[in-house]
Amino acid sequence: MVLIRLASRARQILRRIAGSNADAREVRRAQILLWLDARTHVQEVTQRVGRTRQAIYAVVQRYQARRALPVADRIRDQPRPGRPATKRERTLKIIRALLTQSPSRYDYPEPVWTVPILRDQVQRRLKCSVHARTVRRALHQLRHRFKRPRYIFAQRPATWRQSKGGSKHA
Repeated sequence: MVLIRLASRARQILRRIAGSNADAREVRRAQILLWLDARTHVQEVTQRVGRTRQAIYAVVQRYQARRALPVADRIRDQPRPGRPATKRERTLKIIRALLTQSPSRYDYPEPVWTVPILRDQVQRRLKCSVHARTVRRALHQLRHRFKRPRYIFAQRPATWRQSKGGSKHA
């Protein structure tokens, strides 16, 4: 019994997805479809993938039900509803505005913005608690990089041995 027949172009796209893709679910679905197209028995596919027969049939059914979509979209997960990241979006706007200014403007002794300082300012403006991880994610999303300035303590001059009465070469 043949569950699915793939067109050559669809087979190429599924091979590319199965060969290199970051989403493991998409890779697994592409492999299932390719194995079934190669007339591998469903029982063998279930053993290879570690899923039930019902799961294999569901992948095939979903792929066939989405005929109007491109091949890559047919095996992709649909967007799931969830709580929107409103706090992070508001945090992102605040941090973007703060990074254009100096922390000394807000009476901080530090020369650059740090996560605790940014968190404090964001909490003051939002009037709610914000986790440091949220601030770090916002900084990462902004691709903001910084290094703390190095404090250079008194360095010896290159001729300090001569001034002490010694020489480099004895």
